[in-house]
Amino acid sequence: MKILVVGANGQVGKHLVNFIQKKENMEARAMIRKEEQASYFKDLGAEVAVADLEDEIEKIAKAAEGVDAIVFTAGSGPKTGKDKTLMVDLDGAVKTIEAAKQANVKRYVMVSSFDTSREAIQSAPDAFAPYIVAKHYADEWLRASDLDYTIVHPGGLTNNPGKNQVQLGEKVDRGEIPREDVARVIIAALENNATIGKAFKAVEGNAFVEDAIKSI
Repeated sequence: MKILVVGANGQVGKHLVNFIQKKENMEARAMIRKEEQASYFKDLGAEVAVADLEDEIEKIAKAAEGVDAIVFTAGSGPKTGKDKTLMVDLDGAVKTIEAAKQANVKRYVMVSSFDTSREAIQSAPDAFAPYIVAKHYADEWLRASDLDYTIVHPGGLTNNPGKNQVQLGEKVDRGEIPREDVARVIIAALENNATIGKAFKAVEGNAFVEDAIKSI
């Protein structure tokens, strides 16, 4: 399975490409914004595609040609304004979904935010609300597509070493999760077709990732 990792140069993305390249049945294509970011991924033996989420859909579709799945791990980051949140977390996600259709890629995994419900939007602090809004509508666009999607809603992201132990479910208490373990959850979701059409939250827990995925 060849997987296009969108947002590969991000923290979750780097873990994900690294894990994919260690799998015998998977290979990664890292989508990055700048050629100077390529060496990290080439050293792992991964393919590289240079494309920006603010580019036209056709360029993103070209980056997706020949892959079996797309994983959207991109994010505008906490230090950007509402404009970048709109352009990356919403429009970038929507363009990637449309690019998947153009490139005939059916499998799509979205890394979303922990709670993208209407209630979460209404209760979010002013500075965080635009991000939740962007993720809410990106998730809705994906659900309305004909793609074989999975939506992962991770808890608060940390750089703690992953333990390969999580709690997954439609309703779980808010908590944290290492970025490394988010990457493991993504891979497990790609390997299990029972996750198609599902959305679930992911936080630290006591179940090994592969076992937790089976309960989704």
